[in-house]
Amino acid sequence: MFVCVCNAVRDRDLKEAARQGVRRFEDLQACTRVATCCGRCEPMAREVFTRALDPAPQSVQPA
Repeated sequence: MFVCVCNAVRDRDLKEAARQGVRRFEDLQACTRVATCCGRCEPMAREVFTRALDPAPQSVQPA
């Protein structure tokens, strides 16, 4: 799916960047141009990128 329409960046591009070793959002922006135009995609881009960095599902702890 497209995350950043302005720069035609897909979720798979963000995941691939994480697989290639990108660890900071600013570096992700530099290599993909995500969230560098209008900025509307930044929350979704950060979410996709964060999940790509830590793909393990989060378990819910009982209270």
